[in-house]
Amino acid sequence: MLAIAAGFLALAWHVLAGGGWTPWEALILLCLAANAPWLALSAATGLVGFAIRRVARDPAGLVLPALRAADRPVRARTVLALCVRLEDMACVLPPAARLLAALRAGEGGDGFALAVLSDTPAGAAAEAEAAAVRDLAARFPPGVVLYRRRQENAGWKAGNLMEFLDGDLAAGFDLALALDADSAMSADAVRRLARIMAAAPRIAILQPTVGGHGARTPFARITGLGHARAVRIWATGQAWWQGPHGPYWGHNAMIRIAPFRAHARLPILPCGGRILSHDHVEAALLQGAGWEVRVLPEDAGSAERHPPDLPALLARDARWAAGNMQYRHLLRRRDMGAVGRLQMLQAILHYLLVPLWFAPLPIAAANAATGGGEGTPRGALVALLLLSALLLHLPKLLGHAEALWRAPRAAVLRAAAGEVAFGFLLDPLLALDRTLLLLRGGRAAGWAPQRRDAAGIGQRAALRRFAPHTVAGLLLLGLFLAAGPFATLVALPALAGLLLAAPLAALSSRPAGAGVAANGKRRCAAG
Repeated sequence: MLAIAAGFLALAWHVLAGGGWTPWEALILLCLAANAPWLALSAATGLVGFAIRRVARDPAGLVLPALRAADRPVRARTVLALCVRLEDMACVLPPAARLLAALRAGEGGDGFALAVLSDTPAGAAAEAEAAAVRDLAARFPPGVVLYRRRQENAGWKAGNLMEFLDGDLAAGFDLALALDADSAMSADAVRRLARIMAAAPRIAILQPTVGGHGARTPFARITGLGHARAVRIWATGQAWWQGPHGPYWGHNAMIRIAPFRAHARLPILPCGGRILSHDHVEAALLQGAGWEVRVLPEDAGSAERHPPDLPALLARDARWAAGNMQYRHLLRRRDMGAVGRLQMLQAILHYLLVPLWFAPLPIAAANAATGGGEGTPRGALVALLLLSALLLHLPKLLGHAEALWRAPRAAVLRAAAGEVAFGFLLDPLLALDRTLLLLRGGRAAGWAPQRRDAAGIGQRAALRRFAPHTVAGLLLLGLFLAAGPFATLVALPALAGLLLAAPLAALSSRPAGAGVAANGKRRCAAG
């Protein structure tokens, strides 16, 4: 990590010092220096993960030793804890029912049950929800399908789960599988988690990586591909250096109930508010109490639905930003593990450093427009820009490389190239949106349900949503044009995402098969 950061900054110094320093160039160097350690950590983690996945005979077993001993029978009683709030139960319950039926039909089947944990407010939606769960419960023996709805959603999903685990309905269960409304897991994957938990009694949370399912728009398919390729590499490298102090992502994870109840209760923030992003905090509390939080870097049989379009992704991003910023109140707590607190610091910086990552673009435009940059080595400048993009996306690029290594086919190459190009367009757009979000305070009043259905975005709606991005792109383009053709040519790849934000959002949001979208049941079946 240190070598990568030092090399990156040495190249940046060489580029910016060419022809003498301007105040603008000094600001650019400060921005790059702030980001360098975290870019280097991501890149180093990706390199380690790629090396393990290419060299080790059993990459997952190397970073999760308990996996090699996971041959014990499934005996623990396990509840599938499905948290819902104002969800379409015609979409949510069928996959949960299939998973429950498959689990009960196999080894240790009598030990599995499903608990639907509702935070839906009283009214017609709650009545329909309860009726749907009653219909599902009638298909199983008594006591196999449980339903609980809270009157108040104190603490949101984390509070919902903890209240259930504290109550009588959870009595007698050893493990809980945390599921979101859009989670999809296979029975084999769940049994595998249960066997690993049996082989390693000190693991409090076992988190597999999570793939995607139900992608009906180009946006969901492309971003889902990039996520899947990146997370395998990243999670393998991270599991290697973090070991028993791994992350928790809040769903599709197996929880050992006793230590979770004893140690993972969320504190109240100094301001009196509730923690929004609960998962990192719960992991850090368990680590501080001496329990392990482990990652299984495989997503076989574990999936979620990715946002269907760019506005949905940005809305989710705003929720995560609000939650991550709360971690600043918890970094000095000694009852949390040191690595867990490092994870929370990384989560904060994931958003806090974005303005400093975006700022070099307008600063470079101002520098070029005012006559700066004379004597800058052009070849080294292009190399710096390419290196910046490489470090930012190295785990994902290595994931594409691994996929091509395993299946060197033209279709795999085309999909990877399309995803990389799309991601490159999204980079400045996401950076500007996160910068504007932080300037507005980065706060969220609550934890609203996600929009998961693909409905498409019209051009007018896209233009309204991304007008600031388009205007920013035009203003920056004007500054670079005033500086000359070379500056414009070098900046154009970074400006393209801003200039094309509205059409990019609209075109990538179009669902495949308008007829499917009109029928809720068919839409869920397609998912």
